[in-house]
Amino acid sequence: MKYVVILGDGMADVGLPELGGKTPLAYAKTENMDALAARSEIGMVKTIPDGMKPGSDTANLSVMGYDPKRYYTGRSPLEALSIGVPMEDTDVAIRCNVVTLSEEDVPYEERVIVDHSSGEISTEDCAVLLEAVRAELEDETYRFYVGTSYRHCLIWKQGSVVSLTPPHDELGKVCGPYLPEDECLREMMRKSYDILKNHPINVERRKKGLNPANSLWFWGAGTKPILTSFEEKTGKKGAMISAVDLLKGVAVGAEMKNITVEGANGQLHTNYEGKARAAVDALTKDGFDFVYVHVEAPDEMGHQGSVERKVQSIEYLDARVIGPVVSGLEAAGEAFRLLIMPDHPTPIPARTHTSDPVPYLLYDSRELNEHTWHYNEKEAEESGIFRAHGHEMVDLLFAK
Repeated sequence: MKYVVILGDGMADVGLPELGGKTPLAYAKTENMDALAARSEIGMVKTIPDGMKPGSDTANLSVMGYDPKRYYTGRSPLEALSIGVPMEDTDVAIRCNVVTLSEEDVPYEERVIVDHSSGEISTEDCAVLLEAVRAELEDETYRFYVGTSYRHCLIWKQGSVVSLTPPHDELGKVCGPYLPEDECLREMMRKSYDILKNHPINVERRKKGLNPANSLWFWGAGTKPILTSFEEKTGKKGAMISAVDLLKGVAVGAEMKNITVEGANGQLHTNYEGKARAAVDALTKDGFDFVYVHVEAPDEMGHQGSVERKVQSIEYLDARVIGPVVSGLEAAGEAFRLLIMPDHPTPIPARTHTSDPVPYLLYDSRELNEHTWHYNEKEAEESGIFRAHGHEMVDLLFAK
């Protein structure tokens, strides 16, 4: 028996007037998910424990079977694991976004948070920008490390886990009220704007009509994580397929195999087919029992507030990942159980994460039950099945 989780990050949403009151998931053409739903259990599950923030960190830990109340030590430390950052027990890791702030002639604190991802800037360009920052700001206390795209890491030696605001939670707002209270972190952000605003890469980005990557933004502080081995915990040999450092870091901590897919970038136009092939190969050729396929695009489109692109990202997930994974496993003659779900909602109106329950679909290739429902928030809720603890979903997947 093989086991698969296909995770559409931030895929859940609310009914939108632009879609006739439907959610993007209900509106999108999802022939594969709907065909599976007709033979599956569908329901709602709460992935974010009460009292915890609805991040992809807590939510994905939950879906992978790690109770965030027990295992969560912060987001950035998980990402630090992914990129091989050495951490001492007294270090604090902080996510270092390279963001776009407005560029009118006003004090730094009065600038508006325009884009948390600097137009989904490439890793190559962002690494050059981070090197310029490093040359002026790095010292024995603060060390910068390159991650992926706009997502990077700051290690604060002998640091403190201070309260920091994610930039994607405050898009379109003046940044001043959301800057760190710690004056050293705040001053580094101010100085980063002066370093980056006229960097040649940003001069070229403006000429091309792209958002300049003109400031650092710190958030997601935490201490060195301690996860138990996924294989020891479940008895299953697992692999992770994701373009996002956070998920790769969870896999490192859980001693799972990270499978790198060329062209996978965590954006709308990623290598969906490559992820699907990698998942099938891992299960049918490479001896893995379990694969976690993470697709970031729906979440990014939710943060952008783009209805059209969020629908498109869900359709791509359905046609270019789910369909090929199912057909590949069927062609190999493998019996399998498949869990499809988001980690959390990223509603278009909010442009950030919420803690609401999400719909799930649990399919078993050996069962021939026939239903009339489709996979979306409304019908999953109408099923009457509600699971209160997201970290129990993996146990449910492995139950048979």
